[in-house]
Amino acid sequence: MQYTKLGTTGMDVSPIAIGAMTYGEPDRGHPVWSKGEEEARPLIRHALEKGINFFDTANMYSNGSSEEILGRALKDFADRDEVVIATKLRHPMRPGPNGRGLSRKAIMTEVDHSLRRLGTDYIDLYQVHRNDHATPLEETLEALSDLVKAGKVRYLGASSMHAWEFAKALHLQKQHGWARFVTMQNHYNLLAREEEREMIPLCLDEGVGTLIWSPLARGRLARAWDDARSTSRSTTDGAYADTLYSPAEEASNRAIIEAVGRIADAHGAGRAQIALAWLRRRPVVTAPLVGAGSIQQIDDAVTSLDIELTDDDVRDLQAPYTPRYDWQGVSDEAELDAIRKRIPGMALTS
Repeated sequence: MQYTKLGTTGMDVSPIAIGAMTYGEPDRGHPVWSKGEEEARPLIRHALEKGINFFDTANMYSNGSSEEILGRALKDFADRDEVVIATKLRHPMRPGPNGRGLSRKAIMTEVDHSLRRLGTDYIDLYQVHRNDHATPLEETLEALSDLVKAGKVRYLGASSMHAWEFAKALHLQKQHGWARFVTMQNHYNLLAREEEREMIPLCLDEGVGTLIWSPLARGRLARAWDDARSTSRSTTDGAYADTLYSPAEEASNRAIIEAVGRIADAHGAGRAQIALAWLRRRPVVTAPLVGAGSIQQIDDAVTSLDIELTDDDVRDLQAPYTPRYDWQGVSDEAELDAIRKRIPGMALTS
């Protein structure tokens, strides 16, 4: 495994990260595709044996169970000083006031809960899990910076939002001397390239590394077109998956998926490996988050690092893409209602 720097920091991470949303007790999260502790531990151990040192989770995943399973496995199988643990906060963790969001109270509360569940003294990368428009941005950013000063967090990251919002946050952090966001976790793959318009150029200019969620488009890029929406994740995501990969873009999506198949055959590789190899060609990508549910999926992700796509391969993969509306930074119902009025017929959900 050849490691890479996390953005412009000095910390070394594997160019493949394990997305631990896959791991969590089914009765606390996703009963169809969550891997409980007995199934998850061998997968985490195998990832470590393959040289993967980067693991991403969130407090909300399986209502905290993902953090618990990941923390216990890393304690048993890894040297804490060598692994990089990333987690997130924002979404509801309990009913009632102050059970969600990015207020100073919520941040100070949730970081301690995550540290306890992970069984660690510090979090390597603490990320805001979308924006919280009900809290002043300055309040959020100062509280996060205080966590770094307190030693509970090493680095800060953000996730999908409008590029102008991220630019504003970076400006405020610089203006006030607060700890800076060093990563952006965003939605980017061969079927979703709208981030190339604003967010990715911003990250390149600011030296921010990107961590990619849904790098295989909910499994669509790992299968032939007729089976592209047959994964347990896709079938249980319902309308949300159709929002990410709209049926209105079916012709373009099909052409891209077929191109992935042709290039995979030419390289003697799997479709998932080609989709991940394409991401590795993108200069801003630090690591895709692979929600590996099997040993084979981990091995395929690691093997993808050895695939060198040609310029012609990249052109063939990218040529069928058509522009589509990008709503991923939207999280508030009021904003979604406004978009629905502007674009009739779009079934947008937060």
